[in-house]
Amino acid sequence: MKLYFHGGAQTVTGANYLLEIGGKKILVDCGLNQGSRFCEELNFEPFPYKPKDIDALFITHAHIDHIGRVPKLKREGFREQIYSTPPTKDFAELMLIDSEHILNQEAQHLKRNPLYTTADIIKALGSWEAVPYHHKLDFEGFSATFYDAGHILGSGFIVFEGEGKKIVFSGDLGNTPDPILKPTETISDADYCLIESAYGGRVHEDEPSRKAILKDVIESTVKSKGTLMIPAFALERAQEILYELNSLVEHKRIPKVPVFLDSPLAISLTAVYKKYGSYFNVETQKIIKSGDQIFNFSGLHLTMTTEQSKEINKVPNPKIIIAGSGMSQGGRILHHERRYLSDHNSTVLFVGYQVAGSLGRKILNGENVVRIFGEDIPVRCKVKAIGGYSSHADQPLLLKWLKPMKKSLRKVFAVQGEPEESGALANKIKEELGIPAEVPQLDSFYELA
Repeated sequence: MKLYFHGGAQTVTGANYLLEIGGKKILVDCGLNQGSRFCEELNFEPFPYKPKDIDALFITHAHIDHIGRVPKLKREGFREQIYSTPPTKDFAELMLIDSEHILNQEAQHLKRNPLYTTADIIKALGSWEAVPYHHKLDFEGFSATFYDAGHILGSGFIVFEGEGKKIVFSGDLGNTPDPILKPTETISDADYCLIESAYGGRVHEDEPSRKAILKDVIESTVKSKGTLMIPAFALERAQEILYELNSLVEHKRIPKVPVFLDSPLAISLTAVYKKYGSYFNVETQKIIKSGDQIFNFSGLHLTMTTEQSKEINKVPNPKIIIAGSGMSQGGRILHHERRYLSDHNSTVLFVGYQVAGSLGRKILNGENVVRIFGEDIPVRCKVKAIGGYSSHADQPLLLKWLKPMKKSLRKVFAVQGEPEESGALANKIKEELGIPAEVPQLDSFYELA
């Protein structure tokens, strides 16, 4: 068994792992590199393997840093099947089509050929097979099984068995308990494990704290007659914030102000959520059965068109705007940030991970001036963050997930985190669980005996 780290090594994004098992070459995830200009340029580089030689591709979940180069893989010669859970496939179609035009703009800026076309997306979806949790896929030389990772709807960690060994790819693990999703599952044994480490050195606020902070931020912004901007990832984070606002509004715990979901993609993805109610946790299913529309409430406005988005500017403060992208790297949030970052009365609230080099990270780090659409924009508004709304597990949850496998694990690889986070988690795994742990280098290779 051989394992290659062609993405997600000492970086949060760009997940891409090559596993040679049972005489087959399989990929786990094929995501975009995101954040800095250097990361974005990496997306246009050739794959470090021949796509035509890959026997199968397995996708842990539908975030673009895990699926964003799948059509490029198809374009460059991959001809075999793609496997994921049903929601992941449905989300992937929307996510890839949405990102295609953005990537074409990047290609023009970098004077490169397009990363892929809509035709490549359609070809990829044509060979994409939806597999339910716990259904064991048997191949010549190995098997694969998806388990619920609790990260976003349909997210999975994958267990591969072959050559008398078992290896687990965590994908991204959820921040359990999640307001909407079922808890992250665990397994009791494995020989090797790749574990995400986006928050490998940190501890989130608990659920009551994060909801209280959200309530306080809203009340403070309303009192100062400002605009609350929430850069939110269209997949999962937008739905989670809508769910929380629905509860706060219907229980009259916050003042009544207009709320705008200014993201066509988030609106479309929310429709997919309604299709998969059986994936929700017990409490959320009870709320739905009681007749509550969990993603809809009085005062919510869905702005699909550009014209509707522009009309938000005419609505007097106070107001709340939820828009993509989650790291302020593009999308409609940039227009609102250009308008309101300089307003002392307004607030920008980050509810997801801000990768190094992103505009969101710069604002969060306290930069006084940021550049948006070629303009220098002073940051005078309040800047807040709620780590507890991250869909990533923090250090205690990551250790808790690993612990049932403690007796059997030969080695753990900390991936999908910045070096300090991955290193902190690897050290904790060695100290507390007594398991050999390592932070692999990009394009490094391991023979797993």
